[in-house]
Amino acid sequence: MANSVNGREQGAGNTEQGTARERGANIPEWSTWPAPAKLNLFLRIVGRRADGYHLLQTVFRLLEWGDEIRLRVREDDEIVRVAGAQSVSAEDDLAVRAARTLQRVTGTQFGAEIAVTKRIPIGAGLGGGSSDAATVLVALNALWKTGLPRERLAEIGSGLGADVPVFVHGRNAWAEGIGERLTPLELPQRWYLLVVPRVHVSTAELFQAPELTRNAEPATMSGFVSGTIEDNAFEPVVRARFPQVAAALDWLRQFGVARLSGSGGAVFLECEDEARVREIAMRCPAEFTVIVAQGVNVSPLDEAFGRMRMIRKRIE
Repeated sequence: MANSVNGREQGAGNTEQGTARERGANIPEWSTWPAPAKLNLFLRIVGRRADGYHLLQTVFRLLEWGDEIRLRVREDDEIVRVAGAQSVSAEDDLAVRAARTLQRVTGTQFGAEIAVTKRIPIGAGLGGGSSDAATVLVALNALWKTGLPRERLAEIGSGLGADVPVFVHGRNAWAEGIGERLTPLELPQRWYLLVVPRVHVSTAELFQAPELTRNAEPATMSGFVSGTIEDNAFEPVVRARFPQVAAALDWLRQFGVARLSGSGGAVFLECEDEARVREIAMRCPAEFTVIVAQGVNVSPLDEAFGRMRMIRKRIE
């Protein structure tokens, strides 16, 4: 499973000024939090709003694998990224933007140092940036003791990205609207083989593609549960524009139903058996990155948050 929290809060929000060190707590300064990846088990575009936003239907499946976020509370108000994706500037990093947004909304006097260990490829459709942002919101809300409920954190997160709320809530979900209308969904235990071509797929460019289908017939939850709905509106566009993704889909389809995740370049195969997934992974061509991950119903972030609360209670 993803890494657990190995520390507790370093400081307090507006209601408590003392730091953990001042209270004599024998704990590490850094805390470690998981930022899990996601898959879109299907994705349809069923319309468009007057403001140009596309109306979607999808099912988000959370994985036990993903990025790792390390946080350390600062007693000044600086937000400092000490590690992160080299291809993304600190100013554009969703983890940094999430911290600054939470700081602004709550008025906390504290800051944070943020270290992001990137495992989720950028542009793969696996939700890496959104998950990083959600983890920072949930974790700093606890570490700063700003006390916002999950619903408010999800609302803040929606301003950073449409996928952020599902990671904040930490449950698989049926999603509609622009991704903000979430219905929790319990999914069967499954293993996934992710095959990632070494290309960056731009979500913005895909949404602007003239050949993109924007008026698909709406899906039903019963249709999804029956296994008859597995399509992704972006797959024909990505397949035509990115030969590497087409090759990954073609290779993976010899073993079962291969699907594109979200609006990225990663493709995946769902299996009931871990051994079968690992057997196929061993055959993956060297031109692709291959990842084996288990689907979960409760986010590793939620599990880490629960452990942090238990540690806090023992110390206090």
